[in-house]
Formats: sequence, structure tokens, C-alpha cells
Amino acid sequence: MKGMGMMPENRKKPMSEINVVPYIDVMLVLLIIFMVTAPMLTQGVKVDLPETSSQPIHADKNVESIIVSVDSNGAYYVEIGDKGSDPMALAEVRAQVAKILSERASRDILVRGDENVDYGTVVRLMAALQGAGATSIGLITDAAPDET
Repeated sequence: MKGMGMMPENRKKPMSEINVVPYIDVMLVLLIIFMVTAPMLTQGVKVDLPETSSQPIHADKNVESIIVSVDSNGAYYVEIGDKGSDPMALAEVRAQVAKILSERASRDILVRGDENVDYGTVVRLMAALQGAGATSIGLITDAAPDET
């Protein structure tokens, strides 16, 4: 009785190496997927800014800026840092900005108005922002091309 209870001698040793090639393939596929979808994840409001030749506003780097945007349809959006919002009414903008400004020392607000929006819409927005407690309101524009 050969080998009763003994292991056969031709048995292979267990493989102790991990084949990482499939993991690299999966990682590269995920990398490509994220590279393609990352530009689609950026939120923002499509606004055609007017072009001017003005100096940039110097903002405090430690405080996230509050930007209120008005698109060409007259809808308002409140953006804090990189967090956007859904379209809202002027009364909602005023209430939200008042709440945000009550928690901050800086009372600066930036307004990004579409080039094609009515002048009165931007003026009503600026009046509402002042009523909410904003002490300084800046207008965001695009840099005009050099005409030299």
C-alpha cells in the first residue's frame, strides 16, 4: 500500500504570484472613462460675458467667493466656490445671500450677467444683493481682445 495518507509526489506547488495584468487593464479602462466624463461633470451656467478692458478684482484667497449669475433668460444662480445652484427667483437669491453673508465677515459679491440680459434685470439683482447686506458688488467680464 503505497502512500496511504501520504500525498502524491507529482502534485504542483500552489502558485504564490498574483497576475496583475488584468488589474492594470481594468485600471486603464476606468482611467479613460473618468477622463471622458470629467469635463461633463463641471457645473456652471452658460453666460456670454461682455468684454471690457478693466483691471481684475483682487479677492481674498481664504474666502470662497459668492457669485450670482444671470443667464440670457433672466434666471438667477448662486455659486459659492465651485458649488452651483438650480435656477431661482430673485427673492430666493436675496434670502440665500442674506443667510450666507450673516455667517461671513466679507460682504463682497460678484455678479456674472449675460451680455444679452436686460439691464433692468441686473440692476434689480444688484439692489436685492445690497438689501441682503452686500457692501461691495463686482461685475465679472471677459477680457477684451487687444486692439493694437
